[in-house]
Amino acid sequence: MSSEFALIDRYFKQPAAQQLAAAGKSVLGIGDDCALLDVPPGMRLAVSKDMLIEQRHFFSDVDPRSLGHKTLAVNLSDLAAMGAKPLGCLLGLGLPRVDDAWLSAFSKGFLDLALATGCPLVGGDTVKTPHDITLSVTVLGCVPQAQPALLRHAAQVSDDIWVSGVLGAADLAYRIRAGLMGIDHTAIDQAAIDQAAIDQTTLDQLNKALDWPTPRLQLGQALLGLAHAAVDISDGLLQDLNHILKASDVGAILYEPLLPVASALLQFSTAVRQRAALSGGDTYELCFTAPLSERARLITIAQHMNIQLTRVGQVVQTPGIAIFDQNNRLIKPVASGFDHFSE
Repeated sequence: MSSEFALIDRYFKQPAAQQLAAAGKSVLGIGDDCALLDVPPGMRLAVSKDMLIEQRHFFSDVDPRSLGHKTLAVNLSDLAAMGAKPLGCLLGLGLPRVDDAWLSAFSKGFLDLALATGCPLVGGDTVKTPHDITLSVTVLGCVPQAQPALLRHAAQVSDDIWVSGVLGAADLAYRIRAGLMGIDHTAIDQAAIDQAAIDQTTLDQLNKALDWPTPRLQLGQALLGLAHAAVDISDGLLQDLNHILKASDVGAILYEPLLPVASALLQFSTAVRQRAALSGGDTYELCFTAPLSERARLITIAQHMNIQLTRVGQVVQTPGIAIFDQNNRLIKPVASGFDHFSE
C-alpha cells in the first residue's frame, strides 16, 4: 500500500521537478512547507481557485488523463480571463483509495498541460476521503502593474461583445452522459436529444469539448490594453456575461443567429442548440467586450492565433440581456446557466 508521501513523490513531486529542471525555472516546489516563486518586476499577482467534485463536475468513468488535463485547464481559464500569465499551481487531491493506474494517468494529464502552459506544479496536499474524488487547484499568475487587467466592471456602453471558439458542445456532451446514467437534473427536453441520430463521430466531438477544454491564455494576454472586460464561460454565456453586466452597471443585446454554435450541434433541434449555446456551461471560452475601434485588431489577433472570434452583440445602457432571433423577435431562454445550489 502506498503512503501519502510515496504517492506524492512518485506521481507528482519527481515529474514536476523534472519539468522545472527542463524548463530552467528556479522555483522551490514540492517538498517544503511552502513553495517559493519569483513575481517578475512590474507585475501583480493573480490568484484563483476552483474545485471539481466527482458526480457533480465529472463522472466516475471519465478518462483520468483527460480529468487531469481538465482539472488544471478550468483554473487556467480564470487566469486567461484576467489576461494573466501563469506562474505556478497548487493541487489538492482527495481520494477514497489509491489506484496506481488512475494516478499515473491523472498526473500525466495534469502535468502535460502544466508543462505546455508554463504553469508548474509547486505544491498542494493529498488526503483520504470517505467516498468520491475531490479535486482542488489554486493557480498563480501575473499581470502588468502598468496595464489594467481584464476586469468584469470595465465594460462600456456601445462595446462589442465577443466570444472565442464555439459554444454548446461540452454542455450537450454532459447532458447526453447524464441521460445515459439516469441523472435527471438536466432541465432539458431529453427526448429531443434521445431522438437525434447521434453518430460516433459527433459523440466524439462533443466529448472532446467536455473532456479536453483549451484555456485561452495567449488570447487573454493579447487582449490586455485592447478589451475592456472579460470573463470565462464556465456556467453558460448568459450567466457569465451577466457577471460583467452587473459589475459594470450596463446591459446587453445578443443576436442568436450570430452565436458560434459548435458544428456537432447542427443535427439537433433549435431548442436544444439554443439552450446549449446560451446557457450551456463547461465551455471555458472567453467572453469579452471591446470598443468598436478595435474590431480590425481583434480580427488580426484571431487570424494570427488561429482562433475563432465572433461578435455576438453590443453593450447597452438598459440593464439585463435582450436576445433577438433571425426575425428580430425577442427570445426568452429556457435557463440562464449553471448554479450549484439551484438544481
